Amino acid sequence: MKADWYARHGKMPRLFVPATLEVGTQVELPEGPARHVSRVLRMSEGAPLVLFDGRGAEAGARITEAGRKRVLAQVESVWPGEGESPLAVHLGQAISKGDRMDYAIQKAVELGVAAITPLYTERGDVRLKDEREAKKHAHWQAVAESACEQCGRATVPVVHPPIALSQWLEQRDEPLKLMLHLATGNGFARAERPQRAALLIGPEGGLTEQDIAAAKSHGFTPLTLGPRVLRTETAPVVALTLLQHHFGDL
Repeated sequence: MKADWYARHGKMPRLFVPATLEVGTQVELPEGPARHVSRVLRMSEGAPLVLFDGRGAEAGARITEAGRKRVLAQVESVWPGEGESPLAVHLGQAISKGDRMDYAIQKAVELGVAAITPLYTERGDVRLKDEREAKKHAHWQAVAESACEQCGRATVPVVHPPIALSQWLEQRDEPLKLMLHLATGNGFARAERPQRAALLIGPEGGLTEQDIAAAKSHGFTPLTLGPRVLRTETAPVVALTLLQHHFGDL
């Protein structure tokens, strides 16, 4: 169904719609995608779209109403989405300032990460509270959704609310646990291919000795990514690429 739809319509917008996708149903596009379709792309009734629900389903749809206040599309075909890695990586990413966190989340999604948790670490200089934390959390989830629209994933990774590193470590039960830190061992030298992994990336100043000791006590193996110091938003890109190469689908 997917191949047939693309063969008939070629390249078209691909949008995230948090709704149940069933053939024959009308779907109202959320405010952001609706504005993009009607005001930026200036698409009109009858134009084709590809929608995905964030839970693994994709659909071919056609616009039935394109107004300034709302855009409706009718689902014509539904198929299972593709693009999920056989390796489910949960990324624990120390919160960084500005758009660095956005970049780290965007690229992690493109590289197949399964879940992301922003972390408060000892050296991390970002502390969010109450409404500001809630707004940032919603923004980061939107970044993940947008990245899925671009990279072709139909399942949107969950960006969990920010928590302390100690709390995240206690929750980890993945068979492979790696943290970015100077080391001599090879974290990828394993006899069996794991299906799940946890990856810990520290802040700009790096993990403290207390952070490292805590991670080690929870079964994390130090991992070095070469002789050059990587920024906190670059490190997950390199580490996830290596993980996907060794155990995933790159």
